[in-house]
Amino acid sequence: MAQQNTDGDTSTRESLGSVTDETHTGPFAFRDLARIDEALTMASRETGLFITLYVGDLGSDTRTTAEQLHARSGADTSNSVLVALSPEQRVLEIVTGAAAARRLPDRACALAVLSMTGRLGSGDLVGAIINGLRQLSDAAGHPSNRHR
Repeated sequence: MAQQNTDGDTSTRESLGSVTDETHTGPFAFRDLARIDEALTMASRETGLFITLYVGDLGSDTRTTAEQLHARSGADTSNSVLVALSPEQRVLEIVTGAAAARRLPDRACALAVLSMTGRLGSGDLVGAIINGLRQLSDAAGHPSNRHR
């Protein structure tokens, strides 16, 4: 679907659960984790898609790493979406399975990336994630409303 690094460069790609941080050594406070978990839960519930989030280093080939993470999500990858964010690398990848891609076309993912990079640019990591998940959820819609 869409990939955009946080410097503003965009390219089109084919291509977002749960958050786990038992040690709390990451960039999120417990309150932030709760907000992100709620946003992931609501987005998954509203869309019927399995939406996951990865925040961390994506290695030198960020797209390949994101696709591998998506493939290992443990869900039906066709109906799943991964948002992979590497703040240190200033890279954001959205990977969707085949069925999810029909509901989240390139343009919808690109708009979500754009809204997230605006927040990331101002240092609001949690707000960027929550807004991106909302945007993806709104674009995908509820599965029962897709054929009306």
